[in-house]
Formats: sequence, C-alpha cells, structure tokens
Amino acid sequence: CPEGDRQARWGAHCSTRGRGVIQNSKEVLSLLQEKSPTFKPVLAIIQVKPVFLLQAGLNITHICLPPDSSEAEIIDEILKINEDTRVHGLALQISENSFSNKVLNALKPEKDVDGVTDINLGRLVRGDAHECYVSPVARAVIELLEKSDGKKMLVIGAHGSLEAALQCLFQRRGSMTMSSQWKTPQLQGKLLEADIVVLGSPKPEEIPLSWIQPGTTVLNCSHDFLSAFTCITCFPFCPLKNMVSSGRRWLREQQHARWRLHCLKLQPLSPVPSDLEISRAQTPKAVEVLAKEIGLLADEIEIYGKSKAKVRLSLLERLKDQADGKYVLVAGITPTPLGEGKSTVTVGLVQALTAHLNINSFACLRQPSQGPTFGVKGGAAGGGYAQVIPMEEFNLHLTGDIHAITAANNLLAAAIDTRILHENTQTDKALYNRLVPSVNGIREFSSIQLARLKKLGINKTDPNALTEEEISKFARLNIDPSTITWQRVLDTNDRFLRKITIGQAPTEKGYSRQAQFDIAVASEIMAVLALTDSLVDMKERLGRMVVASDKNGQPVTAEDLGVTGALTVLMKDAIKPNLMQTLEGTPVFVHAGPFANIAHGNSSVLADKIALKLVGEEGFVVTEAGFGADIGMEKFFNIKCRASGLVPNAVVLVATVRALKMHGGGPSVTAGVPLKKEYTEENIQLVADGCCNLQKQIQIAQLFGVPVIVALNVFKTDTRAEIDLVCELAKRAGAFDAVPCYHWSIGGKGSVELARAVRDAANKGSRFRFLYNVQLPIVEKIRTIAQAVYGARDIELSPEAQSKIDRYTQQGFGNLPICMAKTHLSLSHQPDKKGVPRDFILPISDVRASIGAGFIYPLVGTMSTMPGLPTRPCFYDIDLDTETEQVKGLF
Repeated sequence: CPEGDRQARWGAHCSTRGRGVIQNSKEVLSLLQEKSPTFKPVLAIIQVKPVFLLQAGLNITHICLPPDSSEAEIIDEILKINEDTRVHGLALQISENSFSNKVLNALKPEKDVDGVTDINLGRLVRGDAHECYVSPVARAVIELLEKSDGKKMLVIGAHGSLEAALQCLFQRRGSMTMSSQWKTPQLQGKLLEADIVVLGSPKPEEIPLSWIQPGTTVLNCSHDFLSAFTCITCFPFCPLKNMVSSGRRWLREQQHARWRLHCLKLQPLSPVPSDLEISRAQTPKAVEVLAKEIGLLADEIEIYGKSKAKVRLSLLERLKDQADGKYVLVAGITPTPLGEGKSTVTVGLVQALTAHLNINSFACLRQPSQGPTFGVKGGAAGGGYAQVIPMEEFNLHLTGDIHAITAANNLLAAAIDTRILHENTQTDKALYNRLVPSVNGIREFSSIQLARLKKLGINKTDPNALTEEEISKFARLNIDPSTITWQRVLDTNDRFLRKITIGQAPTEKGYSRQAQFDIAVASEIMAVLALTDSLVDMKERLGRMVVASDKNGQPVTAEDLGVTGALTVLMKDAIKPNLMQTLEGTPVFVHAGPFANIAHGNSSVLADKIALKLVGEEGFVVTEAGFGADIGMEKFFNIKCRASGLVPNAVVLVATVRALKMHGGGPSVTAGVPLKKEYTEENIQLVADGCCNLQKQIQIAQLFGVPVIVALNVFKTDTRAEIDLVCELAKRAGAFDAVPCYHWSIGGKGSVELARAVRDAANKGSRFRFLYNVQLPIVEKIRTIAQAVYGARDIELSPEAQSKIDRYTQQGFGNLPICMAKTHLSLSHQPDKKGVPRDFILPISDVRASIGAGFIYPLVGTMSTMPGLPTRPCFYDIDLDTETEQVKGLF
C-alpha cells in the first residue's frame, strides 16, 4: 500500500491506543473509588513551568517553583509530599540540569510515578517489574509497539531512567536494541539500520531528516514534533497507569493483612537473669520499623527517641471500616505479696500469638506510676523473658503523660482556691471587670465565658449589656469550701501529704483550709484519659468534671471555672497512645494508668480501639485489668466496656501455686525475708484449700458471660502434682481450659499452649452481659456488686455516704456506673481475710463522684489515695552509672 496510507493507519492505531490507555485508567480509578468512596487519587507535580497533563479522573496538585530553585529547595518540596498521605503519586517537571541523583532519590519509591529512583530502576533491571514503577514514557512506547519482536530498535537522545527502562523493556521483548546520543559519530549508520526509532530528546537542527529511512517508525518522547514521519508524543497520558497502581497499593495498605513482622530472637539463660539485665541484653527494633510492620503510616506516629512513639488518632478514621480483632482481658486471683504476674502473662501471651503462631496480636498495658516504682512494688513491664522493652523507659517518665495529668490536675486545683480568694475579697463590679477586661479599648467575652452565659440562661454577648444581677450571677461561683472534692496530686508516694493545710501565707489574706494530695494516677483526669474515645470527647469530659458544690448545693465544674480549654491543651499529646515492643519484637500500647483499688484500673479505650483495628479480624488484642478479677475485671466490664461499646471475647485468669497456698492458710510473707517451706516444698492440702479463691474468681467472670482460661504461672518450686491439681480444680469450677505457663523463663514459646487455648475460647463466642442496669438507684448498684462479686451479706452506709448519695441523685448523677474503691488484698474490706470471706457486711464510709470520667465511686472502709513509702523503699537499689548513663537496680 502507498507509504502515506501506512503512516496514516499507524498514526490512527497509536492515537487509538493512547485513548484506550486513558479510558482504561479512568475506568479502573472509577471502580477503585466505588469500592472505597474515601479514596481520592491525587497526583502532585513539582514544576518550574506549567505542563499539559490529561487528568483522567485524577486530582492534580501543582507545586510551582521558581526556575532558579536550588537542589535543596526542590528536595524540601519532595520530602513534604513524601509524608503527605493524601498524595498518591509525585511527578517532577523540572529542568534537566536539576535532575541530580539526590533529587531523584529523594522521592519515595512508592510515590515515584515517573520510575526514576534507583530502587524502582533496580527492581526493573532485576526482573521485578510487577513490584516497581516503570518509566511511564517507556511503558507507553512498549504498549504502542505491540509487535516489536526481532525489530531493530534505536533509542536516541534518551538519558538516565528513560534510557535504562527502554533498553530493558525492549530486550525483554526480544528486540535488538541500540542506544545513541545525537552527537555520536556513527549515528547516520545506526539510523539507516533501524526499523523503529525512539527519540528521547528534541532533534538538533544539524541532523538532517534524510538520515532516517522512509517507512521507519519514529516515536517521539520529547516535546517537539517531526511532521515528515509517523511520530507519537507519549507524554500526556504517561503517569496514568502508575497512578492506578499507586491507588491499588494505597487501598491494599488500608486493608488488613497479616503483618510481616520481624520478630526478635530470644536466647534464654538459666538461671534467669534480672529483668533489667534481660531487657538490656535485647536490642529493640527502631520504633518506626515496628510501626511500618504493623501497618502504621509515617504521618500517624510521633517518635520519641529510638524505641517509643505516640500514635495519632487519625488512624481510627482511616481504618473505620476495618473489622475489629478478638478482645481478651487478663485478670487475676486476689493478689498476695508473692505476686501473680498478670503483666508477665499478658506479654507472654502476645509473644506466643505473634512470634510463635504467626497471629497478629497487640498487648495494651497501663503506664506505671513512679510512686510504686520507687516505693515497694517496683516496675510493671512484665518480667523475665516476657516484658516490654526498654523496661527503664517504660517505668520512668515514658513520654510524659502522667506529668501532663499532674500539671492539668494542679492547674484546676489552683483555679478553685484562687477563685474563692478573689470572690471573697472583691465586689461584684471589680470581679466582673477583671474577669472581662477591656483590652485596647475592646471588651469581649471569651468563648468559654459565652458558654457559661448560655448555661446561666443569659442570652447576651455584649459585656456592657449585663444587668447588675446578671453580673453577680456570672461572676460569682459561690463555691462552698467544705464541699471541695478536687485534690492536688503528685506522682510520688508521700504519706505526709495525706492531710495538709493550704493558704497560710499572709498574701492569702486569712483564707486557709485543710486539703490533701493524692497520687497522680488517682486523678479523675487519668480516668478521663483512660475512658475517652476522641479529643472532642476528652474536652467535654474535662469540662464536666465536678470539683465542688456551690452554697445552693449545685455542682461546680471545670467548665464553670473557665479552665476546660487550658486542660485540653495540657492533655493534647497525652491522649495519643504510646507504642513500644516486647522482648520478641511484638507491638505494645502503653497508655493511661489508673489504679484498680482507688480508680477503675484499666488502660485506655483508645489504645484498645486502635489496636483492634490494626490486628484485623483474625488478630487478638490482649489488655490487662489491675489486681484481682473482683476489682479490675469487674470495672473493666461494668465501666470500660460500657464506655467503649467493645465486647470481650475471653478472660485469662492468672494464678500461681504459691499465691494459692497463701489463700489456703499459708504463713504470712515479709519482703526481703526468705520464703517458708510451705511455699518452696510440695503441699497439696494448702493448694487445694487455696483454690477456693480461684474458683470464686472464675465464678465472677462467668457472671458476665465470658469464657475463662486459667493461666498458671509456673515457678521452679512448683511440683507436677500441684500444677495438675490447680488445672483440674479450675476446669471443674467452669474454666474453658487451664494451662501451665513458662513464658517467664523461656519467653513466648512457654505460652504457646495458652495462646491456643485463648484462640479456641475466643472463637467459641461470648455471651457478654453487664452485671447491673445503670438506671438502678446508686445504693442498689453498690449492693449488687457487694453481694454478687465480693460475696457480702449486705452493705452498711455511713451518714456521710448516704448524704452524698442523696446529693448526687438530686444533681442528676444517679444513673452512672459504680467504681468501688476497696482494698485489693481481699474479697472483703479487710486486707488480712484471704481465701473467700463469707457473711460479712461491707461498710461504705464515703461516696464521691467522677462526673467527667463517668462514674460514682464509693469508698469501702478506710482507703488512702496517697500511698506511703516502706521502711526500705526500692530507691535504695536504684542508681545511675555515670560513665554509661545506664540505670541500675530497677525491677
């Protein structure tokens, strides 16, 4: 056929192929958006001059730089886009002189839709084209030339990634490929031999068109046009296929997948070294590596040092359609000085699940208070070969959450007393003028003051428009000092702060009152942190916190004091869970740390919710409740699960032979004194007698309809007969299974059987139910817990407790759940009553309200909210090596 007809048909074919690529890409992107409506494909282009680009369903962001932009300025823009999760692809349209190796390799390979980075080129050369982005220009050339097998190809004027990609792709097709630059002396001869010529840059004027044989197919990848030959300009639709691939990859990342977790190997020693020695012998993964392994994006973490990071709450929005994993609670028998090891079991279980059974799992633990760390209990990172590392960072400061709580709590305490002082010493007018001052001639209410006006029913926004009565109503809170329930806090055990007198300096003008300090983790702000589910919710809860009553008996809140916004600012980082890892490199969230005897004793709802999304539907989140099941577990179910809406799948109940012997009547134990023979030698009778406590705790868990697995923490002094007896009696009492555990001595490998039992129990299904209806009167809810959980015959209210209950009911707080403040050392109110005390009357000495957290807490017997130091505190053994800066003596 005539040469003109052949060229016309080839031109039409190429044009059709180009339109097909565009249309197909648009259709695929449209399908991806149908499956995931939140997906909006975004291509960012860094350019020094506008360049035409067919959008084809893309959202395109142009970043225009001055023509004289330096290498550093270009790289800075690239790095910003690398970290922007809204952008799925990045193309560079800058001058050829700016394409340095530093610039090209600054691109994230997964956003490099031009295929110019060394990583993408290396994968292509290695034959892994399906794992990389190929130069879209080179891909377009290959797609336009459907049948190039056996043809002689000549690539002219191409450089760098384009030249490498074209040569690689043509050679794979079996074409004979030559490459040349425009100034090559043999160029004319090469052009005469070529069947297909690909132009990678504009033709110089000195190269005559006559060098190209008639009938030669010429593909133009530059921006000029050779009218005498069949030329196809490939650029306009080039990045589309790579953007489709980028979109698919992004959507895959949003979906659950089994983690590709690099677990750390353990080399257990015998005898087992100290916890600190074990922790220090293991090198943790960089926290950003761990974060990537479990599916966190770069902009979803804030790194603290090498081994800790905070996780941003935006993750919950990204994964909102992701199914939750299984939810497992670790609780224990009534604690003894011998220890049961709930944290150790929690860590050992997740190490077994993930490092040994290849099941996604997350541990969620509380942050320990420094009071017990330097007092008598020591740290709370687990122990032996089942602990969170680095344990000294876990136990000391972490990322400062407790310090933030302390600052916020004490700011509110200062605001209360200061407000009383100023109201007592100023007239209504003077007080109002100071509360709403004129600044640069402008007088206006702050937003929180406008909210107070609305609460008071004053619908005015002009400070000058209030009447005298309205001014008095707005300015005066009229706090009754005798009703103040808000205390100052400190994260140190200090018994001499249990009762203090404040306001003794002359500057306080005779206003003084008796007050006290609590341990920081007893602050209601800690409970708010643990129970909130968002920043908005936390701010609302902080504002609702009741600190006192006014002289008319109405509650006074943090919002009334105008301090809500400031408290939220102090807590804005503390709300983000802290990511750490176990000895075997599995993930852990450490977040919030309320005590279980004087608060609700569970880690944060947010940590659990994020973890449940990250593990995926087949994964497990294992969280721990403080002290015995009668305390921490009961509050987990009735308070935490009620607040979060989460449903637990199983309970792991931790026990030890030694602790059961004490519940069976074994002798008392003194710290630092060798154990008596009853605890180091076989004693079947003591074990059998003590199992009554284990059986009672199993029954308590069954009240909530959740299957129970007993984890028996094995010590070297335990005998096979004792172990078998505990497991047998536990199963008879209704446990789904009872498993001996050896994680303390050998790590997750020692808890594989426990992990299998937990998996089976969780898959069985839960019939979870609450113990009581919150609409019941406060007294009836207290009685239900006392009788059904503790085994009390009845309760006895002091006159003060009854008065508080009446007040809270009148104030509208009667429908809140109950958080019992009770000794953790017994099912009763008497710490020395071990086993299962019976037929006792539970005395309620006082009742308080944590309205922001959302519960009423009765005080059972005499409960201190500020621990004291023992005769020989842990701090005697804690020291710092000033040469290496390593901490010594923590346990």
